Amino acid sequence: MSDEIFLKGMIGIRFLSAMIEFTGAFLMWRFFRLDTAIRINGFLGLVGPVVLTTTMLLGIAGLAASRVPVAKMVWIGMGVACILWGTTR
Repeated sequence: MSDEIFLKGMIGIRFLSAMIEFTGAFLMWRFFRLDTAIRINGFLGLVGPVVLTTTMLLGIAGLAASRVPVAKMVWIGMGVACILWGTTR
């Protein structure tokens, strides 16, 4: 399987994430109310980890498909787990 598919998926998810962030900023500016901005920011705070996790999973799947050694995959997986664990505390 070509790395191009995984890379395009990661790029697409990041572009979608950027559009969500820009939309959130526009809505904050449009409503111009602190309570509404906090709600919008809370939603954006949920979107970030989902995007990170999804793009990392796609990247790891792409590496696994290109036959990266298992030991390196374990190190990458532990790194992702540390990122996710560190952001929940």
